[in-house]
Amino acid sequence: MDSLIAASARALAAGDALGALKRVALRDDPPALALRGIAMAQLGEHSRARELLRRAARGFGAHEELARARCLVAEAEVALAMRDLGGSPRSLAAAAATLDAHADHGNALQARLIAARKFLLLGRLDEAAATLAPLDARGLAPSLAAVAELTAAELALRSLRTGAAQAALARAHEAAERARVPALLAEVAEARAALSRPAARRRSAGGEETLRLDEVEALLGSDALVVDACRRGVGAGDAWRPLARRPVLFALARGLAEAWPGDVDREALIAYAFNTRHPDETLRARLRVEVGRLRALVAPLTGIEATARGFVLKPHGGREVAVLAPPIDGDQASLLALLSDGAAWSTSALALALGASQRTVQRALAELEAAGRVRAIGRARAQRWLSPPLTGFTTILLLPAALPIE
Repeated sequence: MDSLIAASARALAAGDALGALKRVALRDDPPALALRGIAMAQLGEHSRARELLRRAARGFGAHEELARARCLVAEAEVALAMRDLGGSPRSLAAAAATLDAHADHGNALQARLIAARKFLLLGRLDEAAATLAPLDARGLAPSLAAVAELTAAELALRSLRTGAAQAALARAHEAAERARVPALLAEVAEARAALSRPAARRRSAGGEETLRLDEVEALLGSDALVVDACRRGVGAGDAWRPLARRPVLFALARGLAEAWPGDVDREALIAYAFNTRHPDETLRARLRVEVGRLRALVAPLTGIEATARGFVLKPHGGREVAVLAPPIDGDQASLLALLSDGAAWSTSALALALGASQRTVQRALAELEAAGRVRAIGRARAQRWLSPPLTGFTTILLLPAALPIE
């Protein structure tokens, strides 16, 4: 390694992308191309960075597998920043194995952290946890240790383990201070701030109150009967009845819970569940059928009794009833939460993260664009979507798979 390459690498490690470029900007040999690509990525020029890293990987050739593996890892991180989530994880896993075989454990860990962060973006929390479980951040460079702890903290937050998240963020802050990288310190500060912001709303007949993440965790761990509008289901303690695929039953459960301890008029339930203000005998008959289905489903948790005017919840064991509502209402809340991270998302990446079809996402984006809440940049396959940040609350509970299903 010549002196300019070494100096450029040191500048990149310190977060000085411009200083790194000054030393290698006019060079086209593979090591210089790789460093230029990483520098461009740090400056936010992701498309150019990806092009340079691919050129570097081709330039190294098959006989320099260690250098090629490092380029593949760097390109994977750029793809993550570009929210290009559709690639196969096999190439990244192969690169990590190559790096381990050459005793480059730091870059191998970086590859696995990229894989874990991708799983988190896609809402695949179990796979993210499995990827992070064997990783050990001790003895790493401070910047890499900070990234590892930040990833662990995000997984803990998404899984609603606030104690573990606070501990990981404390370690991340310590590592970021040792690394002296302002971007890492800012990321840690933002993650810590999420713990103190409102994350959800507890609604009842008596009114509404905002809850922080630790308060949400405490509510879900209590014996209260919780109708959870964040993950669409009904639970009490360890018992859980998912209703995400049964929207009518969930609408009925939420309507009954918001009125508890009072009852709900039949016409109001019809309007709430079937989205109509003109009930007829057909809808009244359907209401009886759907209430019967809901009653059977939640029988271990609560009873549902008929009254003169409608229906009322009768929780077992004198449980309290709470409705856990997301911080913002609307069918596009999860979409807005993904877009609010400041990155430019493609329609395909949003569809992958939400588990929806691209056509469904396109329709939602068109509605949001018409309302002025998102904007598009680029055209055709290069089109990306941006949204201003959602301020005043944390979006953890709006993200896909924010809470465990079981």
